[in-house]
Amino acid sequence: MSDDRADDAPIENTPGQGRTPEPERIEPAAPEAFGLVQVWWGDGKGKTTATLGMGVRAAGHGYRVHMLQFMKGGASSVEAVRGEYNAIAAMPGISYENLGHYGWHGMADGSDESDHEAEAQAGLERAHELLGAADDADLGEPIALDADPDSGMHMLILDEILYAADRGLLSESDVHDLIDAKPANLEMVLSGSHTEPAYLAERADLITNVRKVKHPIDDGQRARRGTEF
Repeated sequence: MSDDRADDAPIENTPGQGRTPEPERIEPAAPEAFGLVQVWWGDGKGKTTATLGMGVRAAGHGYRVHMLQFMKGGASSVEAVRGEYNAIAAMPGISYENLGHYGWHGMADGSDESDHEAEAQAGLERAHELLGAADDADLGEPIALDADPDSGMHMLILDEILYAADRGLLSESDVHDLIDAKPANLEMVLSGSHTEPAYLAERADLITNVRKVKHPIDDGQRARRGTEF
């Protein structure tokens, strides 16, 4: 099919002018429109995958991203070393830490149930520290890609925090307090929970329900390297 359009004619709804974008060197930059609260919940696989993918996208633009995990575990087929941790370590501009108990509360995974609440509280305290650091930073300016997260970040992902609240390890008011402490220009991403976090309906700008339609785990499929961990 021939294209009679002039080379300089605008292409509607195609910001890239129809050209395939080329990768660019990642340099520290500051986002122009960050500051929303995102919530990702549901019984489907992919909440952490989606939020981490968004973090990678932000880091690819040169924005400083940090992920704090409250809970992360799984079945015995899940190994301690996760692919996403290796990828984060190799990419500039994005970092992570896990201050929740490594395991699932209430799942008889061999972890001490009493430790879950204490470590969730430690994660909550750390989240407030990170918010304080972001508040002290100038989020309208670039942050060094290798900067310690205590120097601030443009996007903070609180992975599995909604599970911690759903299981009573944190309270709903704890989550509200974190949102209230968020600097205006910080993008905050909250994930986890199979139960709808109705208590966030008026406080979040984006709420996504990741629904399960079909999952091979229901037929006995074990967690697989490269997809589940």
